Amino acid sequence: MAIEHANDSTFQSMVQNGLTLADFWAPWCGPCRMFGPIFESVSDEVPDVKFIKFEIDDTNRMTPMKYGIRSIPAILAFKNGELIEARTGVMDEETLKNWINELKG
Repeated sequence: MAIEHANDSTFQSMVQNGLTLADFWAPWCGPCRMFGPIFESVSDEVPDVKFIKFEIDDTNRMTPMKYGIRSIPAILAFKNGELIEARTGVMDEETLKNWINELKG
């Protein structure tokens, strides 16, 4: 499944249905650049989960503030609009896939 890009005005509507993973990142963040390709690769392998990237910048401050994002990359898991779990830092592909399977279970 293709990764969708969210901002403050679109985020809430994008996490409303099913299981959604949102990657909060910034282009200046080295670990975010390392995790980006992993997030994309896993999104191709798990078509029943929505994958969203949210770039933290000066125009998108409300959503990260709402969810208390203080460290990136931060990956938030939502089920039908409700935040169910959050993790920070780089995960390898296997760890990310295992987490998704736990969230589905």
